[in-house]
Amino acid sequence: MTVIESLLLGVIQGLTEFLPVSSSGHIEIGQALLGTESLKDQEELLSVVLHAATALATIFVFRKDILAIITGLFSKDSTESRKFALFVVASMVPAAFVGLFFDDLLQQLFEGQLILVCAMLLLTGVLLLFADKAKIEHTQELTLGKAVIIGIAQAIAILPGISRSGATISTSILLNIDKAQAARFSFLMVIPLILGKMAKDILDGKLHLTEELVMPFSVGFIAALISGIFACQWMIAIVKRSKLSYFAYYCWAVGTIGLVYALV
Repeated sequence: MTVIESLLLGVIQGLTEFLPVSSSGHIEIGQALLGTESLKDQEELLSVVLHAATALATIFVFRKDILAIITGLFSKDSTESRKFALFVVASMVPAAFVGLFFDDLLQQLFEGQLILVCAMLLLTGVLLLFADKAKIEHTQELTLGKAVIIGIAQAIAILPGISRSGATISTSILLNIDKAQAARFSFLMVIPLILGKMAKDILDGKLHLTEELVMPFSVGFIAALISGIFACQWMIAIVKRSKLSYFAYYCWAVGTIGLVYALV
């Protein structure tokens, strides 16, 4: 893998992890355009490195919220922090279940399935437009049941081409949750999953970073981190202004172009 390839994929990962356009789908498309042969052996390791960067970007953007939650867990008077932590744990269960018991099947879905990716991008566009046009008169608080439903949406979004942030934020909005809280919960709920997946891969001995990959992967990590911080902050502002329809049109455009590329 070259430094340029890693840089491009890092920027793609950083932007699309937070914007509702599917990071996995864009990485798959990016690899198809760059040529999968040069990336095939390093794909899993690259995925871990780039996801680590976007997890760090999320932690940076929400550092005050995370510190408040952690501090609140050890405070006798802070029931709100304990409740939010419980919601995060509950939201993790569906995705963790899918990851543990269907890992082999998921690996097959991520191997050169460009047509599937593009079809799911079209579906993501439909979901985003539906959420953007939904008329919400009265917002409601996040509850344990709603956290589980949002977690199910996150589990479905493991499919390549379905945006995780798009699925979770759209589901939250359709559940009448305040948009700012929807974005906050969507980004915070994925941090434990990413860190857990990284720990599992390390313990399984799947990750082997050779000397020649140190430079390109470092460049990819930094690119994903910087672009991720930008995209995360931008996405929060976008959700508050209800502009998800713009990303719906984008998903349809990319999905259609990708399908034409794959079929022709």
